Amino acid sequence: MERQQLLAEIRSRIDAFETGIPLHKKLKMALQDLIISNRIKRGSTLPGERAVAEALSLSRVTVRKALELLIQDGHLRRRHGAKTEVSVPVEKSLSTLASFSEDMVARGLEPGCIWISKEISRPSPAEAMALALPPNADIIRLKRIRTADGEPAAYETAVVPAKFLPSPELVGDSLYEALAKRSALPQRAIQRLRSRPASVRDSELLKCAVGSPLLIIERRCFLADDQPVEFTETRYRGDLYDFVTELSR
Repeated sequence: MERQQLLAEIRSRIDAFETGIPLHKKLKMALQDLIISNRIKRGSTLPGERAVAEALSLSRVTVRKALELLIQDGHLRRRHGAKTEVSVPVEKSLSTLASFSEDMVARGLEPGCIWISKEISRPSPAEAMALALPPNADIIRLKRIRTADGEPAAYETAVVPAKFLPSPELVGDSLYEALAKRSALPQRAIQRLRSRPASVRDSELLKCAVGSPLLIIERRCFLADDQPVEFTETRYRGDLYDFVTELSR
């Protein structure tokens, strides 16, 4: 959509909202409607704050507040200084066993992680059951935020029996690289999916609004001989991910 047409559409939508709604929320809702309806294309760059403010006769503070709300909800992101870009969801296949890093690289995004903790511990009852371990077994528990082009995309807790990975320090940015080096790369997996709203803690870690949708995937991974090698819970930001699977009859 051309700039002047975009600004005209925004003005039309703002004018259509009932009175009593703060201007920054009207602008936020107008832009959100255009993004969701794909009138503003994913990956496109919005005009600068000053240009929007002048064209719509709004203050820059009003425009900035609206954009910040959209950034918090995952519809926009800041790129290259002052530029504001419409977020592009990451497509993740549910039928292929791949690491987060492999998914990101395949889509031209830079994978990264922010470590929360790496520890040797005992398994929780759920972890022990998933990995067929006794309660006193040693496990490696890894907690981290996974990023795509520097933006938080998922919060992951991975558990691996210590017999396959004796030290958490063996893991760099990729758990699967560490497991491959020890001939313990998963060959198949069983996944369970559910949804839930983001908690306050999720919001802090993933930079999303409290109550925004998360997709939770629990994955049990096995070696070729069916030994459980990994149990992972990943909380994906619903606004950044599209999950894709192929079905056939």
